[in-house]
Amino acid sequence: MANGVRLPHDAWVLVGDGRRALVFQNEGSPDKPRLVVQQVFEAPPNPSTAEQGTERPSRVVASGEGGSRRSAVEPTDWHEIAEARFARDVAAALCEASRAGRFDKLAVVAPPKTLAELRDAFDDPVKKKIVGEVDKTLTKHPVAEIERLLAG
Repeated sequence: MANGVRLPHDAWVLVGDGRRALVFQNEGSPDKPRLVVQQVFEAPPNPSTAEQGTERPSRVVASGEGGSRRSAVEPTDWHEIAEARFARDVAAALCEASRAGRFDKLAVVAPPKTLAELRDAFDDPVKKKIVGEVDKTLTKHPVAEIERLLAG
């Protein structure tokens, strides 16, 4: 696998982002992976921010010695919240699969933000099964290209 990590036979590979996740099992070898889909996760539709909340950020008035100041409050990023929730849901499903003994080794491929969310959400038994991480977005790549990239 890329970055010097070898993908053992029967290891699972999670390829995900904030909207989609694919779980594969390597039925090949570390040098020539053959990924077979085990499960596909799709996030529910995520409407525009305007449909989910306010468009304009609220304002805060702070008064002090120099009078009062107004400043904008960061608007809530509903898409970011939905993507974090999706990553936690995927992690929970993998934690359950781990408890059921469905895999012994796991590689995780995701963009940095999703990778961080997954790391936070995995329980200790799953964390101990992780054989490698790759910070790339590969969810829209064909399986053959994912295999090629993981084989290095």
